[in-house]
Amino acid sequence: MDTKQYRYDGQNFDISKAPTFVKDSSADLKAIKEQIRKNVKKIRDAQKMMYAQHKYGVLVVFQAMDAAGKDSMITHIFSGVNPAGFEVANFKQPTSNDLRHDYLWRIHNSMPLKGDIGVFNRSYYEDVLISRVHPEIVLSANLPGIDGVGDVDEGFFQSRYEDIRNFESYVSRNGYLVLKFFLHVSKEEQKQRFLSRIDTPEKNWKFSSADIKERQYWDKYQDAYEKAINATATKENPWYVIPADDKWYSRLIVSNILTKQIAKMPLEYPTLDPQEQKQLATAREMLENEDK
Repeated sequence: MDTKQYRYDGQNFDISKAPTFVKDSSADLKAIKEQIRKNVKKIRDAQKMMYAQHKYGVLVVFQAMDAAGKDSMITHIFSGVNPAGFEVANFKQPTSNDLRHDYLWRIHNSMPLKGDIGVFNRSYYEDVLISRVHPEIVLSANLPGIDGVGDVDEGFFQSRYEDIRNFESYVSRNGYLVLKFFLHVSKEEQKQRFLSRIDTPEKNWKFSSADIKERQYWDKYQDAYEKAINATATKENPWYVIPADDKWYSRLIVSNILTKQIAKMPLEYPTLDPQEQKQLATAREMLENEDK
């Protein structure tokens, strides 16, 4: 599978032209699940080396409109990763404590450890997405020079895009692979998934009236995503825009990209120096002689 078509590393993203559907997975579902299984194993094996090496980490960012499949994506793609070296952070509305710090403070606190894979289910990008659609929420952060909604202007967001580019460049220089995925779902598919949540009793718990309210801002969110992706997609830290109307095919694309990019990392199990090898030999001798 050629995944280059989903990669954006410059100001060339037009959300209206980006596909939300590529292929119906139903006819090839068995083969797709098998390939995902193989990819999951490769990710798991790489994470073992990463955990032993403690030099590199992976940050995976998922952004999407509601009902695009972020949760199920994370469940299927990382099902085999050792929980000791894996963590998911969900970023909801900032707490009062969060608001007393800079907006990236809670992000730093949730970064994966060296040797770990960390997933952000929504992320710092919310601060240039929902805040662009609802600029009034920025006022609660008590920022200098932001005294009214009119102050949350284009210059404000350009500054935040710069912050984000610098942050991602910083963590990349410190040994982290940053992989950013936008699960691109169509408005019609979102409607069908919302209806499924309403009509299926075991899915009722997923439904939120707030989701319907935010759906009324669909076009504004599409514009916010287009602006954010164009402003923060770089050659070092590109965006991957994934067609998300077919869940299994989107999982295949994401797992292929993850596997390919993680394989480029210089991962290896640590080698022991002569003194440490001597200690191993001594330990083996002691164990073998325990019952003599």
